[in-house]
Amino acid sequence: MAYNCILNRIEDGVSVITFNRPEKLCAMNGEMMAETSHAIDEAVDDNSVRAILLTGTGRGFCSGQDLNDRIQAEGGQKRDLGQTLDQGYNRFARKIHTLRLPLVVAVNGIAAGAGASLALLGDIVIAGNSASFMQAFVRIGLVPDCGGTYSLTRLVGRARALGMTLLGDPIDAKTAADWGLIWQTVEDDKLMDEAMTIARKLAAGPTKSYALIRQAIRAADTNSFDEQLDFEMQCQRAAGYTDDHAEGVQAFLDKRPADFRGR
Repeated sequence: MAYNCILNRIEDGVSVITFNRPEKLCAMNGEMMAETSHAIDEAVDDNSVRAILLTGTGRGFCSGQDLNDRIQAEGGQKRDLGQTLDQGYNRFARKIHTLRLPLVVAVNGIAAGAGASLALLGDIVIAGNSASFMQAFVRIGLVPDCGGTYSLTRLVGRARALGMTLLGDPIDAKTAADWGLIWQTVEDDKLMDEAMTIARKLAAGPTKSYALIRQAIRAADTNSFDEQLDFEMQCQRAAGYTDDHAEGVQAFLDKRPADFRGR
């Protein structure tokens, strides 16, 4: 597939997917979403890929939905945005949420609206110091989508989630890190180097273990303590049967670095 709105390359076991509409602050349109979805599918199907890194070009990671795709029809007829979400962003968000590969997100510049929601779907999110996060939906009379209400409430709590979504004001990268919204901030010129360091580390690690860890952390949102203990048991059973577990134990006994293969 030829890409017009993203860049895609594989490096050291990492699929690096880059939103590439800098003239629009990488605003999301249907074409960019379809291309990103295709690139993710390609990464998942490629056994050499064991981590995904998502970022943007220019001054924006993703400034949200391209409103040129949302112009209401003439004559006062309103667009069914629920149907639009069901067929677009919701499918896209579910694909990311259920990835079997770890996802690193490097936020360069602004992440607004659906762009902020997408960023927060990452497993490890880092941002350049000049980056900002804004739940801008209220500015056009809408509500957060693409999992925004789910992620925000769990990451920063109800008070801050309501403050961000009702006021629609941007928060800077340092505040995002202090609140626990993201993993860390770095100097802008070091963002991609640090993101690739993290992605390479994940790509060289026990991929199936990562997938189970992600499932367990997410299950903890709704499980009782006893339910979570049972879920941990199931995950540990599955991890214990992997080749990577056997390699990890043997490497420890041999006092050498483990050679994980993602199996």
